[in-house]
Amino acid sequence: MTKSSIALLGAAAIAVLTLSGCGNTIRGLGKDTANAVDATQDAGRSVERAAK
Repeated sequence: MTKSSIALLGAAAIAVLTLSGCGNTIRGLGKDTANAVDATQDAGRSVERAAK
């Protein structure tokens, strides 16, 4: 293998790792957002019950 092919393989490996990390981050952000919405709705229901 030449140095350029090794460098190309290394760059491809870095790109794959970076993209997979982004996918995990986006999924995690979606879950966190959904949890925040659920918590806000629960708080609203608690306030509504307390006001009755």
